[in-house]
Amino acid sequence: MNIKGLQRLAGLALAVMVAAGPLGALAQTAAPVAAAPAAAAPAAAAPAAAPAAAATPAPAAAAPATPAGDATHDYSKDSVNSGDTAWMLTSSVLVLMMTIPGLALFYGGMVRKKNILATLAQSFGATCLITVLWMIIGYSIAFTDGGANNAFIGGFKYFLLAPLNGDINIASALAPTIPETVYMFFQMTFAIITPALIAGALADRMKYSAFLLFMGAWLLLVYCPIAHWVWGGGWLGKAGALDFAGGTVVHLNAGTAGLVTALMLGKRKGLGVENFAPHNLAYSVIGASLLWVGWFGFNAGSATEAHDGQAGMAAAATQIATAAAALSWMAMEWIIAKKPSVLGMISGAVAGLVAITPASGFVNPTGALIIGLSVGVVCYVAAVHVKKWLGFYDDSLDCWGVHGVGGAFGAIMTGVLASTKINSSSKGWLLDGNIGQMTLQFEDVAAVFVYCGVVTFLILLALKYTIGIRVSEEVEEEGLDINLHGEVVHG
Repeated sequence: MNIKGLQRLAGLALAVMVAAGPLGALAQTAAPVAAAPAAAAPAAAAPAAAPAAAATPAPAAAAPATPAGDATHDYSKDSVNSGDTAWMLTSSVLVLMMTIPGLALFYGGMVRKKNILATLAQSFGATCLITVLWMIIGYSIAFTDGGANNAFIGGFKYFLLAPLNGDINIASALAPTIPETVYMFFQMTFAIITPALIAGALADRMKYSAFLLFMGAWLLLVYCPIAHWVWGGGWLGKAGALDFAGGTVVHLNAGTAGLVTALMLGKRKGLGVENFAPHNLAYSVIGASLLWVGWFGFNAGSATEAHDGQAGMAAAATQIATAAAALSWMAMEWIIAKKPSVLGMISGAVAGLVAITPASGFVNPTGALIIGLSVGVVCYVAAVHVKKWLGFYDDSLDCWGVHGVGGAFGAIMTGVLASTKINSSSKGWLLDGNIGQMTLQFEDVAAVFVYCGVVTFLILLALKYTIGIRVSEEVEEEGLDINLHGEVVHG
């Protein structure tokens, strides 16, 4: 059966499922957000779909049809595609690899030897905690219908993933060709890496107890609501903001939280006096390489299917932008510092990955090249020079300079370069003449920055005046590894 046929069948079934099935809560107007199943808006029905595209029903928002006369058969399972399911399981594992071991090694190699285990423990501990919280309530409030409050938050129907306890094969309303178990797992890996990214700003000085409490509170109070706004049927997705795989939901969100956390913690003891050079850049190169490879699950997986060209274009755009950004950051260093550092190369690559994330399913290869070349320069200036010029915050491993600035830049450039020829749900400014998309992109960036900044500050404020958020000067000087975990790295 061809794709149009599936869409017709899917449209009929949604009505049946909304009336009688447990997936009714998920079959929401923003299901077209299915375009961003992975925290991104899929090609055919992205939550970030432009207003003009909203009038066209999206296949991802529909469930399979139930033929008349056979009410006993659950045809919702018939839409599940084995190829799409296999691809999404693979993508989920790739994204999980981005946090452990990818991000853990990337950050771990950049800190001093006395803090490497503590840094690795942050990524590993966050993975464990967020997995459990996502299962209990995170997925429900991010991706189900919140009723009267749906513009801002989801509901509680999937508390403890209750509907999935009875049927493991039912298709997701937001990604109808894969089981909801797979969609939930895929989204879980996004929820894991986003808070974990914040660790780049707080390295060397935060209590581990405060870190874990912060991770849990931030997931539920910041990440889940914003994911719902953009991908789960909330107000930004319905308005038409474009974010294919997480430029604002993941990167600007984490970067903003990182900036606030760095300000709340204060600067590292001895900064500017002691040697803070990375302990082992080889670890960081390995980590960055794992991030690069895993990112194909991040971006291409956000198409939530593999039977058309959407995932392929997202993968191509990701590769092009990443390589271009690494080259442009390298070129800037070569011109200004006279030598292209290895740390600069991998930082540029990550900046390219960040900036192409919101645009990967909406721009053509030329657009990806433009984004990559330009973000390498923008993030180099932000992370290396602007931070030094301002001097009032200590973003240890450049979470804000790369993820915050790169995520915001990528979201804006998505509005500039999105093309209906690549994704019918998108209509950008430069190629399609839709200047209104720029307004929506700025609104998306501003809303995420303000909400995340305020709520992150309140969470940290509460922790600061209860259990405290920073280790003592003695602990910081001796090292977090031995004092927080009772272990050290030998050799």
